Amino acid sequence: MTAVAEGLRDVIIGTSTICEVLPSGQLFYRGYSIHDLADHSSFEEVVYLLWHGRLPTLAQLERFKAQLEQETAFAENALSLLRLFPKSAPPMDALRTAVSALGMFDADNGIHTPEANLRKSIRLQAAMPVLVAAFERLRQGLEPIKPRPELGIAGNFLYMLRGEEADPLYVRTLDIDFILHADHEINASTFATRVTVATGADIYAGIVSGIGTLSGPKHGAAAEETMRMLLEIGDISNVDAYIRPRLTGEKRIPIPGFGHAVYRAPDPRAQHLREMSRKLGELHNNLKWFEMTAAIEKLVEELSNTPERLAAGKQPIYANVDCFSASCYYVMGLPIYLYTPLFAISRTAGWCAHMMEQIQHPKLIRPRAEYVGPHDLPYIPISRRENGSY
Repeated sequence: MTAVAEGLRDVIIGTSTICEVLPSGQLFYRGYSIHDLADHSSFEEVVYLLWHGRLPTLAQLERFKAQLEQETAFAENALSLLRLFPKSAPPMDALRTAVSALGMFDADNGIHTPEANLRKSIRLQAAMPVLVAAFERLRQGLEPIKPRPELGIAGNFLYMLRGEEADPLYVRTLDIDFILHADHEINASTFATRVTVATGADIYAGIVSGIGTLSGPKHGAAAEETMRMLLEIGDISNVDAYIRPRLTGEKRIPIPGFGHAVYRAPDPRAQHLREMSRKLGELHNNLKWFEMTAAIEKLVEELSNTPERLAAGKQPIYANVDCFSASCYYVMGLPIYLYTPLFAISRTAGWCAHMMEQIQHPKLIRPRAEYVGPHDLPYIPISRRENGSY
């Protein structure tokens, strides 16, 4: 029997120059540490890096931002469609369908040159926050707000939600969050986008695949689940009674926002959102959600780092990127059901980078499965098949 890697876990499916995730707790975009990028760059600068393979000069960045600003109007092609959706529609479903429709309005639709794919990527990155904000407004019975793209992707998104410029700390928090979520190597949704365009399909089809994959709770919903857990716990005094049984009982129950498929050390992205969660709590003079999350983090590390667990070959469990993003979003007043669409806005940068790379190496991705069903069954005519007794 051939060795089977369930879920393709740790299977190398190709080479890439975009992103490096190291189990030791390091993350690099195009060779640059995520810490340097989160501390010093903007999301637009990181998008340029992912797509062009290098950090921009000031002039290049200004031209790139101008291109993004110009293309925010492209999303208007799908606004009439958004109005037709039921207000009860999940935002990720609305986003997936709107992006699919936008592809039909793109003059570069069906053109696969590097230049055309870059133009399509710019339009998609510019459109995503407009679509998410517009549908949220429509769900609330409000009219979409015209974008102010000069505010930047993060600032413009918050403006389109509420019709007023957000606090600078909100803008910087969301900008850092977008940077941290922009790419993460061959995760489930990124793999889906690469598989799609490897068939010769258009980048829009790839983004639809990515959104559909990200909408699954096993991939994109960790921040939502983390915030729902925090609300269920309710108070820091309840943390121990809620968390301890889940890690010390006969059957361990996963804790949302903790653990990762690749990292065997702390997720390098978590520290940045931990700090932003603290700052947001201080801004509102309410550190409840930060302190509760920090208490859960401390207890989970303590309970998962015992000599008995380590002797059994089990790894300590650390907070991942979604652990503190949940409290950041919540303190900023963002509804829980928008947490995954926010992820999609950011990850569009990585999806487009990977699709542009994949298209340059047009090899069809066609894995195999090991068949484990029955063999050589006798064919029974339909006249003799009764009540499933054959």
